[in-house]
Amino acid sequence: MGSASLLLLITLVLGVCFATYNLVTMVMHNRSISKLAIYNSDGGIFVDPIIEMPESVRKLKRAKMPFHVALTATDAPYSKWQCRIMYYWYKKQKDLPGSEMGGFTRILHSGNPDNLMNEIPTVIVDPLPAGLDRGYIVLNRPWAFVQWLEKATIEEEYVLMAEPDHIFVTPLPNLAHGGYPAAFPFFYIKPDQNEKLLRKFFPEEMGPVTNIDPIGNSPVIIKKELLEKIAPTWMNVSLKMKDDPETDKTFGWVLEMYAYAVASALHGVQHILQKDFMLQPPWDLEIGKKYIIHYTYGCDYNMKGELTYGKIGEWRFDKRSFLRGPPPRNLPLPPPGVPESV
Repeated sequence: MGSASLLLLITLVLGVCFATYNLVTMVMHNRSISKLAIYNSDGGIFVDPIIEMPESVRKLKRAKMPFHVALTATDAPYSKWQCRIMYYWYKKQKDLPGSEMGGFTRILHSGNPDNLMNEIPTVIVDPLPAGLDRGYIVLNRPWAFVQWLEKATIEEEYVLMAEPDHIFVTPLPNLAHGGYPAAFPFFYIKPDQNEKLLRKFFPEEMGPVTNIDPIGNSPVIIKKELLEKIAPTWMNVSLKMKDDPETDKTFGWVLEMYAYAVASALHGVQHILQKDFMLQPPWDLEIGKKYIIHYTYGCDYNMKGELTYGKIGEWRFDKRSFLRGPPPRNLPLPPPGVPESV
């Protein structure tokens, strides 16, 4: 090969590398398109639906980055049986190929030990002062994380914030990318439709409300050092939102989710929106390559396998049917035709 041809080849290779670098930089750092930045099931980044990463870039190998699995819980029977199931499936998936799950902690914010201490790794923290949560027990969640991060020794650099009603159905890799946490986008978290309320907590000088990601705090995989900065703000924003009657009434049971999204934006933290992170029956029909089942919605069907959402079905599963104790053994299976996810 002549020197001119070799120089041309080197120039072309460097051009491709530089273009690839620019594309990665644009995806990760350009706020105007970042809401479209998503990890796919193979662990690669792509921009959906405008730009897709070259296949060679999407499948770059990297060193394992284990994350610590943490969930907050109470000592109520309803919480206990969900935690036991969740921990069972964590152990099933933890050491399988593709998993980057590290240690596990149940953050028990009841203030006292319970009868699962010897079964599930647990750290006890204090609840909020009596009456401060006003019956909205989820308000204890950010306060629990603040305490846990202060008192616990966590070996992993990353943390997965999970919930008791999560089931790991496939081995979960670390979906975060350095300073960019990974989060599941919730269709009902809509910052752009709640600007008037959110401006009470996210002032205009911080930028447009679209800087607030459409997420909650779970599931989120995040660097521990970032979470340590966000958690106190998350707690304070949650309390302020609860103290504001208009915000409290509008956001209702997702108030604390909005608070985490706002707190992250206040610290300039932007999340990669990972659609494959989780599925939610009965709306998501197939498991596919998704990682977590979130069984928060009731599943009601007639015996023809038709969804009767909003009306108690001839066959149903709803976690709220078991507030006082775990579901019985040998629950009847759903009728034929019900989606795989259910």
